[in-house]
Formats: sequence, structure tokens, C-alpha cells
Amino acid sequence: MSFLYTAVAFILALGPLIVFHELGHYWVARACGVKVLRFSVGMGKVLWSRRFGPDQTEWAVSALPLGGYVQMLDSRDPNTTPKDEAEKARDFVRQNVWKRIAIVAAGPTANFLLAIVLFAALFMHGIEEPATKLRPMATNTPAYVAGVRGGDSVLAVNGEQVASWSDLRWQITHAAVDKQDAHLTMRGRDGGQYAATIPATAFKEPGPDSDPMSALGLDVWIGMPQVEKAAEDGAGARAGLLPGDVVLGADGKAFQHAADFVQAVRAAPGRTLQLQVRRAGQVVTLPLTPARDAKGQGLAGVQLAPAIERVTVQSGPVEAIAKGAGRTWEMTALTFRMIGKIVTGQASLKNITGPIAIADYAGQTARMGLATFLGFIAVVSVSLGVMNLLPIPVLDGGHLLYYSLEVLTGRPLSERIQGFAQRAGVALLFMLMALAIFNDLSQRL
Repeated sequence: MSFLYTAVAFILALGPLIVFHELGHYWVARACGVKVLRFSVGMGKVLWSRRFGPDQTEWAVSALPLGGYVQMLDSRDPNTTPKDEAEKARDFVRQNVWKRIAIVAAGPTANFLLAIVLFAALFMHGIEEPATKLRPMATNTPAYVAGVRGGDSVLAVNGEQVASWSDLRWQITHAAVDKQDAHLTMRGRDGGQYAATIPATAFKEPGPDSDPMSALGLDVWIGMPQVEKAAEDGAGARAGLLPGDVVLGADGKAFQHAADFVQAVRAAPGRTLQLQVRRAGQVVTLPLTPARDAKGQGLAGVQLAPAIERVTVQSGPVEAIAKGAGRTWEMTALTFRMIGKIVTGQASLKNITGPIAIADYAGQTARMGLATFLGFIAVVSVSLGVMNLLPIPVLDGGHLLYYSLEVLTGRPLSERIQGFAQRAGVALLFMLMALAIFNDLSQRL
């Protein structure tokens, strides 16, 4: 059932993005007067098709679910040669270079526009997220050494205001990728402000299995463990825990936050813990003997009240569109910089991930709610747009490279050179896909 859920989430995430990408090519091709012969979702053998419109364009679903294509009238292809003078005017190859550039660039542009719309919709709807209040950190972490203290909140990073935990993570990731100092503007528990700087040398190399926030000692604030409900036959109820009780510590050791209580319980299956509990202004001691779960960990049988401080980030339509465009631009630039670091050897090839990782993240975000899932789709839409702009033959970016050279030289590349580049591009694309799948599997086995 979990696999099926993940598969459905993957299809719902990637399918519309591919369709929207190809619609970009289709709409601009039609606007430029080019005849579109087929619009296919998927690659390979056509499984289903219908013809619609004045040109009787074939709308098809093909066997391989990854990708899609728009087939246009093209005199270079013997199967799509124009039949008469009227069709020759609608031949893709006969269009001027700027029209060809517009048609090819329309696919990635459609993905970027979709990301802007999704981000803007989320900003207008309002997103409830963890606040930027920080959890107490170890004294040897870079954040603590820089002067940051638990219980304080981050207001800005390098001059950019952060309203939520995702904003903070985004700015810290920027600093990590760019290898620059992170200048934090902080608000202390007393309401006063102070500055702290985490040096660039404290950042580890970004990667799919690394978290620059945790490595610095920056974790979201978690309040004290407060009991919301105790199961009737659970260890907590037998110990006498009641709704509203706040667990201060165990065996004389004080808790800093709810995660300490969870860890203490998990580490003590079958062993009695003496809990210090605050109840109605009084501190009482209760003996808790955690049960043993299927994994051999302790289980208290209590439900804790939400312990994370949250904020709702909401914007008006104009501000939301501006923020959506800004987020899309920043994410695009960051992705290109990361690719540049991989190409130059400054970042590991392990950062290249593929469909298995996307499917996994799709399933996880779908379980978190519609807003989180739509945010994930926006991120994937940006990634799809960036990937297609890479100057690799067979991708949109490769064709844009051809046409850019044509603009500079005044003549198109020879078909022999284009054919050689296409074959090399296909080989490179297969190598990248194999590497991505290898990375996906190695990180999950």
C-alpha cells in the first residue's frame, strides 16, 4: 500500500509538469505558425491517441512514462516532409532563428511560470510553518561558538529577513553553497537584538544526505513535553500521568525540550524512570516503566501536545506573485550554481539524484498535506526547467546552443555536426540517468 501511495504521488507530481512543459512548446509553436503533428505524453510506442483541432494534431499517450514530446512539421524528417507550398511555410526548419529559439525555450519557461504560480498560491493561501526560534545546542557547534543561543529567534540572514523555518533553511543553504559567512540578526529571549556570524569554514559540503542546519547546530525549537492524552492501558496512565502534566526531567536529569523525554523513554524499555512532573503549580515525582515496542524501544503510551512554535506566512496577491517569482529565481540560480560546482569538482557527484528519489520525496510530501505537496511540485518544476536548459544535445538547452551559434555565425550548424552531437548527447544523458539511479539506490540500500 505504501508503494502504491508513493507511485500515485510520483505520477501526480511529475505527470502534470511534463504535460505543462510540452504545452509550452505547443502553444508557442502554434503562435509562430508551425504545424504540430503530435503531442505525446510519454515516449516510445503510442498506446492511445486521438486527433483534434484544425490541423488534426494527434494527442497521444506513449509507453514510457518519463518525458514527452511535441512533433512538428520538419522537412529534415522524411516522415513529416511538407506536402505543398502552404505546408512549407509552416515547416519548423523554415522559421527564422528567433522563432525557433522561442519555441524551444517555451518548455522550460512554462515550468518556471508554473513554479511561480504554485509558490504565489501558497503564499496567498498562507503557510503554517515552524518559527525561527532555535533549540538549545551543544557548546561545540559552530552556531554556539558564534554566540547563538537556544531559545533565541533568527530575524535575518545576510540582510535577508526570515519569517519561518523554511526561509531560514533557504538562506543558510544559500550561504553553504556559496561558501560565504552567514551573518545572523538574532532576537534574544529578553526581546533585545544582537548579531552573530557563522564563518564559511563551518559549512560542510551540501549533499542529498547532509543537513547544513543540523551541522551548524541550528534545530527548530521544541517546547517542554506536555501530556495531551494518556492511553488507558499505557505505561503513562499506569504511572499516573494526566493531561496537562509537564514532564520536567527523569532520574534527576532536567529535560531541555520534548525530544529529551522521547529519547529517555525509548532508551529505558522495562526500566523504571522517576519523572519530575509539574502539575497545577506543584512538582511531583511519578514512576514510569516504559513498555517495550516491536523494535525493542521504550514506549510511554502518551500523546504529547504540539511542542513546536509555528507562524503563518501569508501575502496579498501582488506580494505573493513577487515572492513566488523571487523564490523561483533564487532556486534556479542556486541549482545552476550547484551544477557548476559538480562540473568543476567542488561538489560530489552524489548530489545527482533521479526518479527514485523524486518518487520517495513525492510520497513523503503527499503525506504531509496538500500545501507541502504543491510546494514540492513547484521545486520539481524548477528543477525540470533547469535540467532542460542544460547545453546537452537532445535537450532544449542543446538546441538553444545550436541556434545561438547560428545567430553568431549567420548560418546553421551542418547536419553532420548536429547528428554527431545528438549521438553524444544521448550517450551523456544515459550516463547521467544511470548515475542518478545508482545514487538513488545506494542511498536507500
